[in-house]
Amino acid sequence: MNTLKLARHLVSVLGIAAFSLTAHSADLTFGYINGIDPIKRAIADGEYEKGIGQKIDWRAFEAGPAVLAAMASGDVQIGNLGSSPLAAAASRNMPLVTFIVSAQIRSSEALVVRDGSGIKAPGDLVGKTIAVPFVSTSHYSLLGALKHWNLDPRKVNIINLTPAQITAAWSRGDIDGAFTWSPALGEIRKTGKILTDAAEVSGWGAPTFEVWVARKDFAEKNPKIVADFAKVSLAAIADYTAHKAEWTATSEPVKSIARLTGANASDIPELLDGSYFPVASEQKTAQFLAGGTAKEIGKTAEFLKEQGKIEKVLPDYSAFVSDKFIGE
Repeated sequence: MNTLKLARHLVSVLGIAAFSLTAHSADLTFGYINGIDPIKRAIADGEYEKGIGQKIDWRAFEAGPAVLAAMASGDVQIGNLGSSPLAAAASRNMPLVTFIVSAQIRSSEALVVRDGSGIKAPGDLVGKTIAVPFVSTSHYSLLGALKHWNLDPRKVNIINLTPAQITAAWSRGDIDGAFTWSPALGEIRKTGKILTDAAEVSGWGAPTFEVWVARKDFAEKNPKIVADFAKVSLAAIADYTAHKAEWTATSEPVKSIARLTGANASDIPELLDGSYFPVASEQKTAQFLAGGTAKEIGKTAEFLKEQGKIEKVLPDYSAFVSDKFIGE
């Protein structure tokens, strides 16, 4: 399936008609992707169950579009995803609310080219097979990089693979490169080199970030659960920010993240360092939930439309962002 068809299929799945109107508030099911961040430690250590006071069914997903599909069906009430799939969903008016910006992605997502692929410079990507999870932040970064390099994406064989599939395809020698996140990133870079990363692409005008979103109907009926979720999340970020030097490969927090995500503990400190995690005092500022995040979603949507990945851009995305769940 080509990129445009896939994007259309995604947004059709995420359409309003497909969005169940009944959130299962009694049975909490939350979804996440396996990016490396401090919040994953809190999940692994059961801190959300303690903070919310209810049992939670945690579900891991390969990428943001899968999280959104589960939320659209009503199976998942709160989910973790990146800015690109969020922009695609919001542009289709999927009723979601972003209530935490959990990470500004930097070097934790990167374009790695395989040793022996013959790729030494951006121009060498022409005719090569590059894998990426479609409609993900990595996909957005890849397209942003190609635009910066003045390379026509149609001249690069861009294929849709999940991070797990990327690791397998890499080991078989089926692909020449991939733009992805860990644990896949940690594995493929052992036998490849980084051509660029999300930090550099951000500087070229295509920033990416990760968020936690809730179904709007669930958030309206259960504001305390969403607020308690935010409180636990931001406490985890604060703990990392205050004790960053202590989060070594042999530390308990890093071991917890490795257990949950499947990433190698030895890679995690560097991967954590590859993102910026906004603390509670920053969340309600104009840079993030009080305006900046909505503007960035809009810019992402504009780029996706320019690339033919979505059909329309909304005039305003502020309805998909709220700072009211963040405590003082």
